[in-house]
Amino acid sequence: MDAAPPRPPAIYSPAPREVSFGRIEGRMARGTHEIRVRVDGRLVATKTLRRPRFALVVPLPAHDVTIRVSAVDRRGRHASTLVGPVFGLPPGGAPYAGPIPALRGYEEAALARTVRSLGRRFPGICGLFVQDLRTGAGAAWNARARFPAASTLKLAIAVELMRELRGVPPPGSRLAALLWRMLVYSDDRSANGLLEVLGGSTSGGSARVNSMLRALGLADSDMYGGYLIEDSLVRSAIPLEISGRPSFIGKATTAWDLARLERALHLAAGARGALIWRFRGAFTPADARYLLYLLAHSRTRGGLNGARGSATVLHKAGWITKARHDSGLLYTDSGAFVVTVLT
Repeated sequence: MDAAPPRPPAIYSPAPREVSFGRIEGRMARGTHEIRVRVDGRLVATKTLRRPRFALVVPLPAHDVTIRVSAVDRRGRHASTLVGPVFGLPPGGAPYAGPIPALRGYEEAALARTVRSLGRRFPGICGLFVQDLRTGAGAAWNARARFPAASTLKLAIAVELMRELRGVPPPGSRLAALLWRMLVYSDDRSANGLLEVLGGSTSGGSARVNSMLRALGLADSDMYGGYLIEDSLVRSAIPLEISGRPSFIGKATTAWDLARLERALHLAAGARGALIWRFRGAFTPADARYLLYLLAHSRTRGGLNGARGSATVLHKAGWITKARHDSGLLYTDSGAFVVTVLT
């Protein structure tokens, strides 16, 4: 009697609507001889199996793709599982292994000169922070000064919502639609709707977000209610001095706080860092990869989108009449970087 053909593989990671650094993990049924991985129909990997559990890394382009993983038996019969959409990121930026640099890392001299020059030449008040998340090297200018936060804190709303939900909202649901509109199009009404989901009102939701920020040690940021609807060998730490600060009332943040939030989200995608450790079981790597997927689809023009070279930019901008901000993660083949610019 012929053996039954193989069953489709179970894919643990990535899931639909996540970013992926190319790592494919799953489990094959008995009788599977090898797996084949295709990305948008193109064969990118083949692996002979010696045990049911498998993991391999494949190259993914920096846009939405569909991944097909096929189980093949010795007679060539196969069964497949499709996963998509998945947004590809370079493996060099993956947060899965290696030491985690200190929060303030160390100041890199040449970069520091450039950042200080940019800060001094800017005709107004600005705050800058940039760091290599692999080595900790970085620089800053006026990074602890509080600025009007505008829409940059919408990422904090999303983080607190995912912590509350204990899972990604179902596709087509109201919450999924609100999250998409808030992070991709920076929609204020959607942000207010999610604050109401969190706390029963925009002020209640704002308090929840502030509590989460404090738990992460981000003490210089304030949600301040909802959004108004309008139509060498000796290395020194990256400096966090204040050289000037604008006068304002309302939502507040600093380049240092936003950079730490982005860094925490990056590390959480690899099951590491403050979001995972402080909110154990409530905020998961899948939550982080889902939020990064939304940030990868941001429709905001300008800002960090102007980064030169082949960097993939995942960011959340914010703007009001007198302020223009952007904060995000830049992924390249050589690593990952956090960059925050407040003006």
